[in-house]
Amino acid sequence: MIRALFLSAALIATPALAVQPNEVLSDPVLEARARALSKDLRCLVCRNENIDDSNADLARDLRLLLRERLVAGDSDAAAIDYIVARYGEYVLLNPTSKGSNLLLWIAGPLMLLLGGGIAFAYVRRRNGAEAAVVELSAEEEKRLAEILKK
Repeated sequence: MIRALFLSAALIATPALAVQPNEVLSDPVLEARARALSKDLRCLVCRNENIDDSNADLARDLRLLLRERLVAGDSDAAAIDYIVARYGEYVLLNPTSKGSNLLLWIAGPLMLLLGGGIAFAYVRRRNGAEAAVVELSAEEEKRLAEILKK
């Protein structure tokens, strides 16, 4: 009895896929391609959720558009390119590393190197300042001794 309760709770708790039965293609090969491609496309409403898992209306429209392109005979790359041309590169969950995105890909490591260089220069300069100790002259030592005696 308890085992059946836990099993039913586990089945209820699993997330349901957002793909509606009326969206599924009759050709299993095309449907598998559509599912694989839709996992790499971002839902523009939900942010950082792929269109395969999203219940938003726009995600449904994107799933249908992707399936239309595949049924029309587009290759995987052509179907993705069509959607990117229509909705922008933000629709890709894994953006390309060329063009203006190259600056974003390079900025992180570049900032890390720049920060490391600044930290290295700071520590080196600080250590150099400590090493520049000047010896007191005989007159200064005599004056210091008088001050300390008071």
